[in-house]
Amino acid sequence: MNKQKRTVFYLSDRTGITAETLGHSLLTQFDGIEWKKINVPFLDNMAKARTLVERINRAAESDGHRPLVFSTLLREDILEVIQQANCRVYDFFETFISSIEQELQQLSARMVGRAHGLQQSLSYFKRISALNYALAHDDGVNPKNFTEADIILVGVSRTGKTPTCLYLALQYGIVAANYPFTQEDMSANQLPKVLESVRNKLFGLTLNVAQLHFIRQERRPQSQYASLAQCQLEIK
Repeated sequence: MNKQKRTVFYLSDRTGITAETLGHSLLTQFDGIEWKKINVPFLDNMAKARTLVERINRAAESDGHRPLVFSTLLREDILEVIQQANCRVYDFFETFISSIEQELQQLSARMVGRAHGLQQSLSYFKRISALNYALAHDDGVNPKNFTEADIILVGVSRTGKTPTCLYLALQYGIVAANYPFTQEDMSANQLPKVLESVRNKLFGLTLNVAQLHFIRQERRPQSQYASLAQCQLEIK
């Protein structure tokens, strides 16, 4: 059975991360649909809005279904233009702000960019500090500073330690280092000495052997490092 193909637009007068995150979370509850996702950030003037209306209408004609539009736009005039397109608009601010205004008995400011003002908070600087730490302690560098880490990821080469550390730093401000197990470490069949004092901070990452083999082949084709046998040995 062929999947239904439909287009979804995420609109915002800023980066669009909120609209995309919330919209995606809702769409994951619906199976059997292949979504073409289009993020439209910084939709902040009427010319852009009118151009987008044409784009939405073309998508509706191509798909044979009107697109879904998830919006965190605050400018009502721009939103009114978008609503003239052949689409179904889900306005997150209208859905929630009006209800909150009623509960608090206070009108909202409805000012663009308020969320980004939060970047000056301590949480922002914490994330930046965690990011700097992750970069300075990647692949076992500066192990004497591992005591400063919240967690230390360990595993064989190419199991995703570095991107995981960066993600944890950027999203949650978690101070994460990582240590790659070498052939010598695995031959010893015991925890490397530099990790002994931080055992309580260790988290291991592993990977399917076939996937590890594929990733290493992309990096060093036809090498011993990338061979299926080597990957099986190291994962074991």
